[in-house]
Amino acid sequence: MWPNDRILKLFGIELPIIQAPMATCVFSEMVVAVSEAGGLGSLPCALLSLEQIRSELGAIRRQTSLPINVNFSCHTPPRADANREKVWRQRLQRYYVEFGLEQNMPVPSANPAPFGDEMCDLVVEFHPEVVSFHFGLPEQKMVRRVRDTGAKIVSSATSVDEARWLEDRGCDAIVAQGYEAGGHRGTFLSEDVSTQSGTMALVRRLSTL
Repeated sequence: MWPNDRILKLFGIELPIIQAPMATCVFSEMVVAVSEAGGLGSLPCALLSLEQIRSELGAIRRQTSLPINVNFSCHTPPRADANREKVWRQRLQRYYVEFGLEQNMPVPSANPAPFGDEMCDLVVEFHPEVVSFHFGLPEQKMVRRVRDTGAKIVSSATSVDEARWLEDRGCDAIVAQGYEAGGHRGTFLSEDVSTQSGTMALVRRLSTL
């Protein structure tokens, strides 16, 4: 028996293990394996098309009826800024020279899709037990639709202010994400890194709220 079983009861799982929804390397097979082993399998959806999400969720539901988590992003897509790109390329120029790279070479980038109505329709259709987000939460009308399916809602916070913001909007659980996450931090209230702390310090601060 685990000394604190709140997360087990909240998600309906046997083990306090939440498999990270790592985009591009986690698909239905791993989600099913983790859920069947007693943890919470998590499907990352931000880099999948609607057709891929439907296919993966269909495969998962055919293989397990145990709780799963479906993960989305709520970011605002960035706008291209030619001047900003020029500045950072100039700052890194010495490394382009050192490694023999063409300074104007295109930079490969992923373009995650923010959570929208069509993704919400899939949540309603497949009713995952947990729906998690990064970069805050979607519009309240979509939060209500997700909650009406019976799903528990989770999101990540990189600061105490973000955690309070999420709690005020009804999050059932909050993921503490420290600055060790680097460029993967799901910040959404401030880009000021001075407001962020390490993971363990943040966990302690959030546990007192």
